[in-house]
Amino acid sequence: MSDTTHDGGLALGTPPSADEGLSASQLADKYGLAVSGARPGLFEYIGQLWSRRHFILAFSRAKLTAQYSQAKLGQVWQVVTPLLNALVYFLIFGLILGTRKGMTQDVFIPFLVTGVFVFTFTQSSVMAGVKSISGNLGLVRALHFPRASLPISFSLQQLQQLMFSMIVLLAVAVGFGSYPTLSWLLVIPALALQFLFNSGLALIMARAGSKTPDLAQLMPFIMRTWMYASGVMFSIPVMLADKPRWIADVLQYNPAAVYMDLVRFALIDGYGSENLPDHVWAVALAWALVVGVVGFVYFWKAEERYGRG
Repeated sequence: MSDTTHDGGLALGTPPSADEGLSASQLADKYGLAVSGARPGLFEYIGQLWSRRHFILAFSRAKLTAQYSQAKLGQVWQVVTPLLNALVYFLIFGLILGTRKGMTQDVFIPFLVTGVFVFTFTQSSVMAGVKSISGNLGLVRALHFPRASLPISFSLQQLQQLMFSMIVLLAVAVGFGSYPTLSWLLVIPALALQFLFNSGLALIMARAGSKTPDLAQLMPFIMRTWMYASGVMFSIPVMLADKPRWIADVLQYNPAAVYMDLVRFALIDGYGSENLPDHVWAVALAWALVVGVVGFVYFWKAEERYGRG
């Protein structure tokens, strides 16, 4: 390109840039640039999570150790807290309100303790999941890693805590006449399915809580309502025997009740299959797969937005 000078001569101008007229996305493609923190593909994301499995495990252990580090009894509170809850529920619901209808005391006490321990596993996973992103913004903004590591590690932390509680739960079962049999092995698949369900639910709540921090204040009321509707302190079919059948069915097929009943059936001799809903293992598997997969995909879709103002 040339311009005419004041004396009639020619002056050479700056040639046009080869990038002139290109949009930002076209420039990025031309020079191989990618969005910082962009969401990877789903299977690539799963691979990233697997490659950081050691971080997830170490993070969950660190959180578990730090949870009661300021208390004099330390990790003992992992077992004492749900036991005290079970004691309170026994005094109020077992003795005062008489919710042990249809069960002897040898069945009701391990029934109640099992319900409290197993429901606490889900409750704690959800409550930790809600704050897993919003409560760790410094980590999220400082390091690049798949954000699903956080809610999954918190669910894993609660599973490890449940393992400590299981020692007490097994002792309670034996103390009230339920001795080890092959059926006790059913606890393993039941808790594995519950862990998958809890992780999916924690992922859903983590995404919701990352944008709505006030959700953490609302969740205790939701979880308390869910607990009362799940038969933690009473047998659903017995307590609702005079109500329409569909009400008991809805409550028995809710996932918290399903996983509690599977562990109760495995551990307690006096709690037979007649207390379980039809096709209970299929229902437990369906809840775990649906909530686990949906929760993971739902969380992954917002991966690039976590930690941004």
